[in-house]
Amino acid sequence: MRTNNPWPVRYGGALLAVCVGVFSCRYIAKVGPVPPNVLANRFFDHWIVVHAGAASTALILGALQLSGVVRQRWPGLHRASGRLYVAGCIAGGVSALVLSAGISTGPVAASGFGALGALWLYATTQGWRSARARDVSRHRAWMIRSYALTFAAVTLRIYLPLSQVTGFDFAIAYRCIAWLSWVPNLVIAEVCLRQGARPLPDPRHDALHRGHE
Repeated sequence: MRTNNPWPVRYGGALLAVCVGVFSCRYIAKVGPVPPNVLANRFFDHWIVVHAGAASTALILGALQLSGVVRQRWPGLHRASGRLYVAGCIAGGVSALVLSAGISTGPVAASGFGALGALWLYATTQGWRSARARDVSRHRAWMIRSYALTFAAVTLRIYLPLSQVTGFDFAIAYRCIAWLSWVPNLVIAEVCLRQGARPLPDPRHDALHRGHE
């Protein structure tokens, strides 16, 4: 994938993704305090572990999947981690839909996170289908969109403390962040795809996919 982004942006984003992914595993280990709005979700007890585990897996592996070095030098690792990434996105998307239905901050926030879950599932499924069809260019484009939505886990955790530092009412801020955490990510991904960061076919990678099939 060609990109005009400087390396600090790429590697800084990957570092944030890994840190947030590891930190979110506290829900699995049941370590540390749980935010009141998360605890108030009526599906928290049954679904938060699924969502935290799946989304964290996708967040961490997605940073690896976008690495051109990994794709070219270790295509087997790319395919194996890609399957785990897709599984994490599917489980994370389904659990996001369930959790959005149990949210305690009203229909605006519920619809925002619900739309995120639905689009996350759609983009990831399209990326997987394109890979199965050996359409490498479309596969990469859809997976960039998928990871832009996965990265909402990071932007969410940036916006939440900022909203509190700036003194916004939490209920109002949370409704806005339910949309702001992912809509700008998706817009940036589309702009990059259309203005020079569009994934291009990689004949060598395509040949490796054919050999694997």
